[in-house]
Amino acid sequence: MPATIDLTTDELLTTTRAVRKRLDFDRPVDLELVKECLQLGLQAPSGSNAQGWNFMVVTDADKKKAIGELYKDVFFNTYAPSPGSVHSRAKEAPESEQKIAIAVRESADHLANNMARVPVMVIPCVMGRLNLVPPETSTLAWTGSLGSIFPAMWSFMLAARTRGLGTCWTSLHLLKEQEVADILGIPYDEVTQTALISVGHTIGDTFKATTRRPLGNALHVDSW
Repeated sequence: MPATIDLTTDELLTTTRAVRKRLDFDRPVDLELVKECLQLGLQAPSGSNAQGWNFMVVTDADKKKAIGELYKDVFFNTYAPSPGSVHSRAKEAPESEQKIAIAVRESADHLANNMARVPVMVIPCVMGRLNLVPPETSTLAWTGSLGSIFPAMWSFMLAARTRGLGTCWTSLHLLKEQEVADILGIPYDEVTQTALISVGHTIGDTFKATTRRPLGNALHVDSW
C-alpha cells in the first residue's frame, strides 16, 4: 500500500478539491491504486444494501481520446454558451467575485481541453435506464439510485486525495451518453452512466479550503 498523506478528518473534508489545472497529465496512475480507492468506496452506504453500482475504469488511450473529444465538443459548444455555465457566471459576476469566477472558468476550460489526456477516467454506473422511469415515481427513483452511488464515489475521491491523487467530478459527457456507451461497450439500454471522474496524480499535494457562502444563507430549520 502506498504511503498516504497525513490529514485530519476535517482537513481531508475541506481540501478534497475539484482538481483540474494541477492534474498531472503525464504521470501514469497505477490501476491497482485506483482499485484500492474503489474498494474503500464500496464501504459507503447503499440503499436497501442493494449495491447496484458498477464502475467503468478507462485507461485505453484511444478510448480516452474519443471520450475526450466528445466532452470537449459538448463543453464548448453546448455548455459554455448556456445560462448558468461558469462562462456565463464569469461574465455576470459582481466585481467582488469576478476574480474567482474567471479562475473557475479558466480551470474548467483547461480540463475540457485536456480531458483526453487524463491518466484515468472513472464512470460510475447504475443498473436500469433512469430516464425511462415513469414521471410519477421519477423523483424517488432518481434520488434513490443516485443516493446509493454518489456516496461511494465521494468515498473514492476522499481515498484518492489521501493517496496523492486528484479527482474532478464532471457530467457533461452524459449529453453524449449513448456515444460513450458505444465506445466502452456499456449496454446503454440496461445501464445509466452517472458521472465521469477524471483521476491523476496531483502537482503538489497541498490544497486549501475554499471560500463558501455563509451557512446562514443556505440553512433552514423547521421552516423554509
